[in-house]
Amino acid sequence: MKLRIASLTILCLALAVIPASAQVLYENGPINGTTDAWTINFGYVVSDSFVYYGYGVSGFQLGVWEFPGDTMSSVDWFITSAENGGTVYGSGTASGGNLTDQFISSNQYGYNIDLITVSGLNVYSLNDGNTYWLNLQNAVVPSGDPVYWDENSGAGCKSSGCPSKASESAVGTIPSEAFTINGYGPPFPEPSVLLYGFGAFGVVGLLRRKLRW
Repeated sequence: MKLRIASLTILCLALAVIPASAQVLYENGPINGTTDAWTINFGYVVSDSFVYYGYGVSGFQLGVWEFPGDTMSSVDWFITSAENGGTVYGSGTASGGNLTDQFISSNQYGYNIDLITVSGLNVYSLNDGNTYWLNLQNAVVPSGDPVYWDENSGAGCKSSGCPSKASESAVGTIPSEAFTINGYGPPFPEPSVLLYGFGAFGVVGLLRRKLRW
């Protein structure tokens, strides 16, 4: 019986530390791949706004145009309060296991259209309902060719505050790009570890009282 009580306690505490589930926090619409795209290397910065609701940003996805044979190996990102500036809430270089490049198709101009997925971010200092900016620059492919962020003008976007506002560091305002912001939804279970601890010990106490009868 003691073994059963210990197992129940461990189960309750284990449930308490299950991480929050990953989900899309903002979506600016699917990849277009046929209209236009904007350079995110060679010194250019492309910035797109998003309205934030969530428990933290864990990553993002975007559509890019690349020359055939190219695969992105890294890209610099920063999340700010304004386009290409203001308060910086998170920044870094996505590479290695935190960046994947998936070929989707080729377009009429001869470019490869790829889906870039960036993970492993930990940006928690954002406030629900506020507008922030995802800024990308210094994308790297082994050939040294340009890399372009796919323009979709927010067509098909599904999130509050979309379509995104966008700018390019050399020309100013541009149509917005294809991207999603990924993060965490409500944790499961929702009560804190402390509450689960009390719950577990309460159950244990009840079982002990029953065992005395």
